[in-house]
Amino acid sequence: MVVGQSVEKIDAFSKVTGTAKYPGDLSMPGMLYAKTLFAERPHAKILNIDLSAAHSIPGVVAILTAKDVPVNEYGLQKLDQPVLCGPGSAKPGADIVRFVGDQIAFIVARTEDIAEKAKKAIRIEFEDLPVISDPVAGMQPDALPIHAELSNSNICVHDRIRKGNIEEGFTSADVIIESDYALPFQEHVFMEPEAGLSYIDNEGRVTVRCAGQWTHTDREQIAHALNLPIEKVRVIYDAIGGAFGGREDMSVQITLALAAWKTGKPVKTVWSRRESMIGHGKRHPMTVHAKWGATKEGKITSAEMKFIADAGAYLYTTNKVLGNTTIVCTGPYAIPNVNVDTLGVYTNNIPTAAFRGFGAPQGIFVAEMQMNKLAQAFGMDPVEFRMKNVLKTGDTLNVGTEPIDRISAGEVIEAAATKAGWKRDGAHWFSPVVNISSSPRKARGIGFAAGFKNIGFSFGYQENSWAKIELIGKEEIEKAILYQAGADVGQGAHTAMAQIAADALGISLEKVEIIASDTASSESSGSASASRLTYMAGNAVLGAAKAAMKKWHDEERPAIGEFTYLAPKTTPFDEKTGFSTPNFCYAYAAEAVEVEVDLDAGNVRIIRVVSANDVGKAINPKMVIGQIEGAIVQAQGYALMENFLMQDGKVLTDSLSNYLIPTIMDIPEKIEPVILELPDPNGPLGARGVGEPPFLPLAPAVIAAINDAAGVWINNLPASSEKVVAEIHNKKIIGFDS
Repeated sequence: MVVGQSVEKIDAFSKVTGTAKYPGDLSMPGMLYAKTLFAERPHAKILNIDLSAAHSIPGVVAILTAKDVPVNEYGLQKLDQPVLCGPGSAKPGADIVRFVGDQIAFIVARTEDIAEKAKKAIRIEFEDLPVISDPVAGMQPDALPIHAELSNSNICVHDRIRKGNIEEGFTSADVIIESDYALPFQEHVFMEPEAGLSYIDNEGRVTVRCAGQWTHTDREQIAHALNLPIEKVRVIYDAIGGAFGGREDMSVQITLALAAWKTGKPVKTVWSRRESMIGHGKRHPMTVHAKWGATKEGKITSAEMKFIADAGAYLYTTNKVLGNTTIVCTGPYAIPNVNVDTLGVYTNNIPTAAFRGFGAPQGIFVAEMQMNKLAQAFGMDPVEFRMKNVLKTGDTLNVGTEPIDRISAGEVIEAAATKAGWKRDGAHWFSPVVNISSSPRKARGIGFAAGFKNIGFSFGYQENSWAKIELIGKEEIEKAILYQAGADVGQGAHTAMAQIAADALGISLEKVEIIASDTASSESSGSASASRLTYMAGNAVLGAAKAAMKKWHDEERPAIGEFTYLAPKTTPFDEKTGFSTPNFCYAYAAEAVEVEVDLDAGNVRIIRVVSANDVGKAINPKMVIGQIEGAIVQAQGYALMENFLMQDGKVLTDSLSNYLIPTIMDIPEKIEPVILELPDPNGPLGARGVGEPPFLPLAPAVIAAINDAAGVWINNLPASSEKVVAEIHNKKIIGFDS
């Protein structure tokens, strides 16, 4: 058995030695180079594009603009973004740029330097338009519509929950906590910027080799924009240098395909870090008003919240992200009376998109902040307060239905608390006493938070995943070839698939060969997102292995088995009440965090993180630990330091010198993963996803720990040293006159 073993990732050697080929490493004979001209303006009409000077530069092969795109539109959820902005397109409104990263021209030349020189020679005549950079202003009825089809506001999403009787809930409450929160943009900062190579393959297909998260949707969007039959487009993923949701939406794929199709030559492009930071989606910033009530016995009676999210210039996946926020914003707790309004608003900021957690970090932050404030108001231990309200079998979510799968929220809370040093006496819990700081001007504290999130796609989409296995040999299986299209973005998905296949076939891991992430050899396995790939593709691999083994025993050689796994069905929100069964699986996590706060400077150092996660079954325990550790460090950046700034639609933090992320000098001194294996009834071998849940509780647990140490609440992330010291000063925790 190799499932459950921490085998080495199948791509580890090539990545460590530098032999792995990423899209930016690719080359072909006769290859051309391309550069993208970005708008650099948040809102303007393009009146004219003068290419004459650029075309006159020797070595320029082609300059593609809006008029060269057959169907000038794309979008994962809605076809609302031009491939290239400018006049001459059949797409209404394509002559408008709506954010600084809109693309205007794709310059193809014999060298990269020539392409860059030609890009700078292009002259554009703009007519600037009013800029909407504040979603609250953008949602007003008299606001200028950023998209013409919206006649009276820029609201693009409005989800609602109406459960129970909210007023009766507040009337029965002994304590009501009302707070406002502000949650920021976050930049993905994957190590490999957007890059790719395109060419016409030997079967006449426009082929794009790039980094993404779902080969088949990339292919669909390319085929649509080029007005080509789907079978005339091929997408291949090579090694992928991180994604975190940021590669769900298109970047270079369509323009690369267009350039190869127009020139008949291989074309390569690589974005700079600045281009990546201005040209691709971010985590949704949100402002939130929350009002929660509870009885003196510690039972929550009601929760009322309003989220206003900045969608940026195009929809991307805002509708789905905010759906997740709506579901999880009451946390893994049974609350009888709930009112939630979640609004997404178009602005002229960078579009906001999928990012690890997919709307859950924002919702969970608010829920856990309210939980900790209520517990404090009652003088009750935060773990004890949670256990009084945690979801159990028979309880309903805020959408009015029970989860389909096993609820393990209580188990992860108990596991994290116990590991972190909480003591229990019957129903009562007692938090540990943290070590005293070595400095009198520093204070230590501990905080706790929990969270949950869907695994797999939601709201009525029929989740599915395909796999094929070919068994080669005569008397015994000499080799098994696994075909599947799921993307390995660094999380080790291909290794997990190989482990599942090996065990299902009863062979060694060394006999499994994977042909992955190529639309020419595989049907769709779905996206490497929603923490879904191990769950969905794992079930597909098990089905394909069973089908192949049946043919093997029937003495077919080679024995080929195909299988498409279909997950349990879900339903969309009821428009008025939100009533639904939106997901078929949830994963639960809980974390305790110990911090040290410098009371003079406001610096926060994370000493220890205990992270308990129910993964159902750890296919590869070391990879699970890697996901937990990576999520915690990324969430630390969100909680304490990452501060992506925009002003009037322009990016102020457009490089890694002014957008700071955690380094090896910043990460927690100790991370202690606690892996629970409570099998999911539908997961492959009981497994459920782990990529996102460890991210969710970290920020509210850090803020609770800061409060424990310094007596202040930070409601606006990131909790920078400036904010922390300002709150300490405002609360007069220490004397600044001395």
